[in-house]
Amino acid sequence: MWACQDAYPSSPPPGRSLVRSWLGMNALVRRGVARVGIPCIWRGKCFSSGNEPAESNRVTPMLRHLMYKIKSTGPISVAEYMKEVLTNPAKGYYVHHDMLGEKGDFITSPEISQIFGELLGIWFVSEWMTSGKSTAFQLVELGPGRGTLAGDILRKTPQGWREVLVDIDPQVSDKLRFVLAPCATPAEAFIQHDERRDHVEVCPDAGIIIQELSERIALAGGAALIADYGHDGTKTDTFRGFCGHQLHDVLIAPGTADLTADVDFSYLRRMAQGKVASLGPVEQRTFLKNMGIDVRLKVLLDKADEPSLKQQLLRGYDMLMNPQKMGERFNFFALLPHQRLHDASQERNARQSKIPTSSVAGFDELVWQ
Repeated sequence: MWACQDAYPSSPPPGRSLVRSWLGMNALVRRGVARVGIPCIWRGKCFSSGNEPAESNRVTPMLRHLMYKIKSTGPISVAEYMKEVLTNPAKGYYVHHDMLGEKGDFITSPEISQIFGELLGIWFVSEWMTSGKSTAFQLVELGPGRGTLAGDILRKTPQGWREVLVDIDPQVSDKLRFVLAPCATPAEAFIQHDERRDHVEVCPDAGIIIQELSERIALAGGAALIADYGHDGTKTDTFRGFCGHQLHDVLIAPGTADLTADVDFSYLRRMAQGKVASLGPVEQRTFLKNMGIDVRLKVLLDKADEPSLKQQLLRGYDMLMNPQKMGERFNFFALLPHQRLHDASQERNARQSKIPTSSVAGFDELVWQ
């Protein structure tokens, strides 16, 4: 859900999974700032629409569908736009495209190296053992893609906040544009009273999932581990499109590219409503290092006979850990019962160890004993 505070803009703002296809369908809210004689221009190549050549904005079946929908019911929210473009049963991008891998639009950590899935498997086994090794154990992955991972394992202004909607450009019949809602919408309910950002992205569907997970964990135990690219309430506009690993205008040729947005982990933390403890976000390279990725890599390299296999392992390690690649871009976030952290704290105190033991695997430095 996107919401903003300002006058109607003629161009969009700068710059935008558990389950990315669900956690990433955001709504944007923007706060208006009084300007006298200054046009409202949102700069950002990956976000804005309007400077691309006419031939790139071809009339796709999805665009025709959206045109009909908007003409029938009025401007739609960005969350609804993303949901239609990606998951529409007849014309959705995810329904008719394989978006993963070299021939797709993006790649995920489980597809890069087996080590990623192995270490996450160790994390879940660690939590299972800590919780008593219950025989009634379920490992559930939301948004599994190809199944590779599972396989390896308001501060307000007088104008108030306004939601960003997707509408038809009145100047060009076959073109979409971003506009601000003329009045308040339910999106305002997701804005914190002390919010300092001018643009906020929230995802109602993600909030519901986190609330359900929190209630289930608080009632029956268990744990949730969320890995995705995102931030801790510091970014504003992260909505963007990808086609063939290249940035793609989100309003051009809908249905031909993937749409995504960063996860706001501070929002997920709020949605847990204190029912469970939350850890993170921590950078992927830190989490994997704490889980022993260096040790596991050495074991695999020692066992690898073919030079090509060793190179593959090293390339995968670099992609996962390099700060310029996925090492700092992706984060890990966990939901655990409050008692889980309380018990770990008592155990440390009882041992009176000079070397602190890890409370939760991955979120504290690995200590070998």
